[in-house]
Amino acid sequence: MDTRRLLRTGGIAFATAALLLSGCSGQDGSGQESNPDASPTSPRSSGSRAADTARALEPLPRQVPAELRPYYEQKLVWKECDVAGFQCTELRVPLDYGKPEKSEDLRLAVTRKKATGPGGRLGSLHVNPGGPGGSAVDYVQTAAGVGYPVPVRARYDIVGMDPRGVAGSEPVECLTNEEMDAYVRTDVTPDDRGEVEELAAAFEEFARSCEKREGRLLGHVSTVEAARDLDVLREALGDDRLTYVGASYGTFLGATYAGLFPHRVGRLVLDGAMDPSLGSRQLNLDQTAGFETAFKAFLKDCARREDCPLGSGGTGEAARRLGDLLEELDARPIGTGTPRRLTESLATTGVLNAMYTEYYWPRLRSALAAARNGDGAELLALADEYYDRGADGSYGNIMYANPAVNCLDLPAPYKGPDEAEKAVADFREASPVFGRNFAWTALSCTYWQTPPTGEPRRIEAKGAGPILVIGTTRDPATPYRWAEGLAEQLSSGTLLTYDGDGHTAYVRGSDCVDSAVNDYLLRGRVPKDGTRCS
Repeated sequence: MDTRRLLRTGGIAFATAALLLSGCSGQDGSGQESNPDASPTSPRSSGSRAADTARALEPLPRQVPAELRPYYEQKLVWKECDVAGFQCTELRVPLDYGKPEKSEDLRLAVTRKKATGPGGRLGSLHVNPGGPGGSAVDYVQTAAGVGYPVPVRARYDIVGMDPRGVAGSEPVECLTNEEMDAYVRTDVTPDDRGEVEELAAAFEEFARSCEKREGRLLGHVSTVEAARDLDVLREALGDDRLTYVGASYGTFLGATYAGLFPHRVGRLVLDGAMDPSLGSRQLNLDQTAGFETAFKAFLKDCARREDCPLGSGGTGEAARRLGDLLEELDARPIGTGTPRRLTESLATTGVLNAMYTEYYWPRLRSALAAARNGDGAELLALADEYYDRGADGSYGNIMYANPAVNCLDLPAPYKGPDEAEKAVADFREASPVFGRNFAWTALSCTYWQTPPTGEPRRIEAKGAGPILVIGTTRDPATPYRWAEGLAEQLSSGTLLTYDGDGHTAYVRGSDCVDSAVNDYLLRGRVPKDGTRCS
């Protein structure tokens, strides 16, 4: 599985399964020393660090409340899935954990690949690929259940549950396919007041459409509720503790579980970590800087190639050439060999999609060269992959579930377009090429119809066993500094650094990273805090 999703409001998505060979070296210290290849520091307000000012997430009581026992004590009925070799079932959970006795039930899709042996079974290994909105069921059946290291699959049942609102678990839907085609063409770098109003109207219409179709569900798709669902599943599977690998947003889900249920934490791997103590504006700023770091790495590599369409005059010249291309597309979209034309917004999405893994860089060079010659088909294909748009024009659920979760988890970064416009300067400082796009896109949650139920929280998980946090130095989507921040907050956090490109690190070809994670999952041994892999 090689899917990537950029979160619109701070956070990111799917782990990749590309392969490359790397080496490893141990290192003393906390992994906090400066790294010239790490994400640049995005502008931050003065004052205390967010982790020092955010309230700590309080754990839930150890004892399961009586009204929730029927959910915890349910018996799962497994059947063969449509995909050979996998079992499927449904988990019953309350829509509203605050009033479970009065709440209707949700049924969440679950799949597993049973441990293959040899060796004694260690229990269930839950996985989540990120998003929010990524299907854990699909991820297990196409990636983790067949592609995780053989020793891990031998000892664990690999389990995935689609979170509420996602894929097979009462999916959120907002627009028709035709409406979504129009929405993704929206100009997110407005040049005048009229274009600002058009952008705001598009965000508002999207939000109202979601509310009209899914109003009952939208107030109950938070990460806290998804973490509580994980605990119900853990008990239903007969495991005393949760063993888990989460990628990208999946690290936020895993960390939230640890904060709520520290006494039930088993072996947790949080790969491509998010920092839960940050607000949505800072998350967006940090992510903008992360994509700038990845883009500079791409430009540096591109300049060494004969087929580089952005020239060999250095990163500054290359960035200007891309900026010129995007400005031309803003004024005059180009053809793609289909009725759809390549707009500036779609082209930008295609470029950002290619930042998730260096294995897409050759494809991006080809797409940019074609676009400069008037053919936008390749860049459009990259954008369609990001948006999960099929060849038949249908869209997956992730682009609806994503804002539904994000806009519920954190308050919007702006109160209106004027604040977004004032923020552009900070975002352009973080990324001269992509800053305007990120600044204006962050406006989307401003128009969400369901009030947020979450806020930035420091997660300590006091009493939990060792938790392994992984950060990649040039990760575009979850900047390395987020992994540092989460590892610092967790009372038992251990930081493992991958010095490299791309989003996330486990099962992407680094023998060093894979060996460290496997040793932890199979034997409970965490690497020395501050270990670096390359």
